[in-house]
Amino acid sequence: MTKPKKRRIQTLKEEFDSRKKGKESLLTMIDEAEVSESVYNSNAIENSTLTLKETEKILLEMEVSRDVTLREVFEAKNLARVIEFIRNMEKREKLEVRLILLLHNMLLTGIDDKIAGRFRKSGEYVRVGTHIAPAPEKVDNMIEVAQREYTSNVTDYFIKKIAKFHLDFETIHPFCDGNGRIGRVLINYQLADYDFPSIIIRDKEKQDYYVAFDEFRIKNDTSAMERIIVLALTESLHKRITYLKGQEIIKLSDFARKIHKTVPALINAASRQTIPAFREKGVWKIGKEFEYNPRKNH
Repeated sequence: MTKPKKRRIQTLKEEFDSRKKGKESLLTMIDEAEVSESVYNSNAIENSTLTLKETEKILLEMEVSRDVTLREVFEAKNLARVIEFIRNMEKREKLEVRLILLLHNMLLTGIDDKIAGRFRKSGEYVRVGTHIAPAPEKVDNMIEVAQREYTSNVTDYFIKKIAKFHLDFETIHPFCDGNGRIGRVLINYQLADYDFPSIIIRDKEKQDYYVAFDEFRIKNDTSAMERIIVLALTESLHKRITYLKGQEIIKLSDFARKIHKTVPALINAASRQTIPAFREKGVWKIGKEFEYNPRKNH
């Protein structure tokens, strides 16, 4: 986390905080509209075959045109329930084992009740790619250590702390199933503690996401995961600030025509978050009134 990145996040946070007063209902609408996108992306990273449109229909109790497995239906509905549960918590709790187990129980109930709401036990080994997770006998202690390190760390920048906990959590892989989805929910739970909006780690970028785990496990380097969270958080803030400003929102492709720039060039800038663009249903958008300055935005 470089100083310019920290300053940028802080500047966006200050603008977000100043503009959101009296507009909480708008932010709630944005959060609610994002649920299906969050569910779709998190499940897709775990190889669900559901499309975004199918996920939306399932969450709206509408009929899906093709035969989908009952498991995938439950995965979508349960994850949406977990996301909404943490967003609507009246009294926020510390990030403790009890809460993690509660969320996991909500996620896997009706899918696999035998493993819902508990860590792996003797004989239950898991592998993610080439990574073989620690023995089940070590899970309880390792999770407690990770949780204690996170809560007692008062020196590192909050994004570094969150990235490190996520990397630790997924490396431990405490559950027989549902580790990735719970881990990504916990990122948003932690961000909310710092009064930041939720983020979406997208299926399209899962290759970078996987590389971040490799870098951590091989070199103990958290910077790749920090970068993923920074970009996602910047995009989330840009989206909300654009809505809070009351700007007309247009597709980035239309904005490119408006300012006579190529779409690939602007998508590249959007991906690096050097312009205040954001995605809705996978489509890049931007406030129509944004003044594009090539020197400043590169």
